[in-house]
Amino acid sequence: MVVDPLVKAALLGLLEGVTEFIPVSSTGHLILASRWLGETGEASKTFDIFIQLGAILAIVWLYRTRLIRVLADARTDPVSRRFLLNLLIAFLPAAVVGLLAHDAIKRWLFTPVVVAIALVVGGVLILVIERLSAAARVTEVDDIEPRTAVGVGLAQVLSLIPGTSRSGATIMGGYALGLSRRAATEFSFFLSIPVMVAATLFDLLKSRGALSAADAPVFAVGFVTAFVAAVIVVRAFLGYVSRHSFAVFAWYRIAFGALLLFLLR
Repeated sequence: MVVDPLVKAALLGLLEGVTEFIPVSSTGHLILASRWLGETGEASKTFDIFIQLGAILAIVWLYRTRLIRVLADARTDPVSRRFLLNLLIAFLPAAVVGLLAHDAIKRWLFTPVVVAIALVVGGVLILVIERLSAAARVTEVDDIEPRTAVGVGLAQVLSLIPGTSRSGATIMGGYALGLSRRAATEFSFFLSIPVMVAATLFDLLKSRGALSAADAPVFAVGFVTAFVAAVIVVRAFLGYVSRHSFAVFAWYRIAFGALLLFLLR
């Protein structure tokens, strides 16, 4: 299908902003949408990763006051230091595995079939966790213990499989380990900052030869669109999880993944 490159960029940026922080896999949706729009080259994969920075900027903007306070008080406030330590602990597992397996993941796992299977499996796991999880013992991000951060970090490794969902893995990992829905969601938001910034910069460095100055307007449109969409969705999502379960996202994943498998057969 013939679509103007800037329109494609806006559509993909919108999709990224809407799906990045809810447990449905933004990467999986972008892989599928990019193929549908005829964008399958190396530059397209890099674009899909780059626009995640727009979504991450939304988190930085929405939580700017808290982030500035934590950084300013880290030397004297033990709560701020523990918060930063927890982010570091949770960041490391996926960072190490992603660094070692980056090329293999992009070569072998960025396919519609992998995405479809991961969507279904992830949806089933969300339903299982919702049914088996006990009452929350931690309701605030500042009260998370380092051992819980380790568990969230290990869960995040699963998100290296396209279709799994980074937010889904970290939110449900935290929820299964005793965090409230809101605390698990907010910790996932904060954890996304170092994880996705590092992943994006690493990928841009690896793919710099596939990009040119002509790509700048397309990347800019996708970036801005992802930022605006993410600001809106993050606010709505936090309100939603404070009052509802994650089951609706699980059923969406299962239905969407099953439909994809049927179409790909």
